[in-house]
Amino acid sequence: MPDLASIATTAPVTGDVPAAGVDPALAGFIYLEARLADEARYSEWEALWDDDALYWVPMGPDHDPRVNLSYIYDNRRRIRSRIAQLNSGNRHSQTPPSVIRRMISNLEVVARDEDTTTIASNFALFEYRFDLIVWAGRYEHRIRARGDDLKLVSKTVHLVNAGGPISTMSFLI
Repeated sequence: MPDLASIATTAPVTGDVPAAGVDPALAGFIYLEARLADEARYSEWEALWDDDALYWVPMGPDHDPRVNLSYIYDNRRRIRSRIAQLNSGNRHSQTPPSVIRRMISNLEVVARDEDTTTIASNFALFEYRFDLIVWAGRYEHRIRARGDDLKLVSKTVHLVNAGGPISTMSFLI
C-alpha cells in the first residue's frame, strides 16, 4: 500500500474506487468491513479492529459521548464482548437472525496523518427480520496502516433519524 500521506486527493476514479482521492485499498477495507457484518461473520469483523478501537453511534449529530447518551459507545473490550454475545446464538432479539445488506457511497477522505486516514461516506442499510427496516446515515471510518496491514481505529455512525425513535439495534450497524 502506498504511503497514506502521499495519496493524491485528485486521483482519477478507476475500477472499484468510488470517489476521487480514496485509495482503493482503503475503500476495499470499508467494503470488506460492511460485508463481514452483513454476512454475520462477526469474528472476522472483530479481527479488523485495532487494540485502541472505538465504535460510536451517537444519539445526535453534535453530541459528546462524555456528556450525552449514545446508542453505542464501545471500546475494544466491549466490541469483543458484543461479538461473543452475537456468536453465542443466545441473542433472542436476533432469533431468527436479521438478513442485512448495505450500500456505501460518496467516500471521501476527510483527515489524514502519517499512518491514519479518516474516510466519511453515506450508507443505506436494509434489514429484514419480520419487516423491512431501512437505516441510513453517514459513516466515519478511521483506518490505520501498519505496513501492509489495515486496522479499524474507530467507526462512528451518524444515523439520519438519531434524534427520533429508532428500532432495536440488535446487530452491528
